[in-house]
Amino acid sequence: MARILVVDDSPTETQAFRTMLEKNGHEVLSAENGADGVALARQELPDVVLMDIGMPGLNGFQATRQLTKNPDTQHI
Repeated sequence: MARILVVDDSPTETQAFRTMLEKNGHEVLSAENGADGVALARQELPDVVLMDIGMPGLNGFQATRQLTKNPDTQHI
């Protein structure tokens, strides 16, 4: 199945996504903020990124913009 990166500052939301996705056979990676999410996406090149919008520091819009502008991650 797919490798999915969940980027969310809420441990409760991250765990809910992890439980649901792993139950359906997906591999789940996670990051607690936008900056860590961008770094992990560049390192691991997941198939999909589920990105929270409202996070402290680098928010979801900014992190997604960085991923789409990078030639190595723009396909995600």
